[in-house]
Amino acid sequence: MCFRYHWSMENAEKFFETYCDFVTKVTSDPSLKIDDLKKSLDNIQENSPIDTPRLLTAALGLGSETGEFVEIVKKMILQGKPADEDNIFHMKRELGDVMWYWVTACMALDLDPVEVISENQKKLEARYGEQFTIDQSEVRAKGDL
Repeated sequence: MCFRYHWSMENAEKFFETYCDFVTKVTSDPSLKIDDLKKSLDNIQENSPIDTPRLLTAALGLGSETGEFVEIVKKMILQGKPADEDNIFHMKRELGDVMWYWVTACMALDLDPVEVISENQKKLEARYGEQFTIDQSEVRAKGDL
């Protein structure tokens, strides 16, 4: 048994009722109320240089397409799916989708994709120098995001 405590259905129902109340209490109003969500989206759209619909599209797409790529890797490594040309092609297509949403995010933020890659390279060079080390990956300098 994976739990030390034996759950009765009554205990489980009480626990989840209490937990659902907790989840609601610690959730922001825009996550709970459509009017507050609309206000938040409008506020960002009107008071920043961000293209909010594109940003939302990019964020949701990056999460889901990255998940599809991870699913293929998981199945190959943990479930015996063959590491063959078909699955490499499938991963290639998913990476293309990730790229599409990544560029959409760059457009939403009015960022040059080449500058984003360059900034990432500078960040990693500053963090690791010539070679990756575990210490540098875990203990970062102040301001290293």
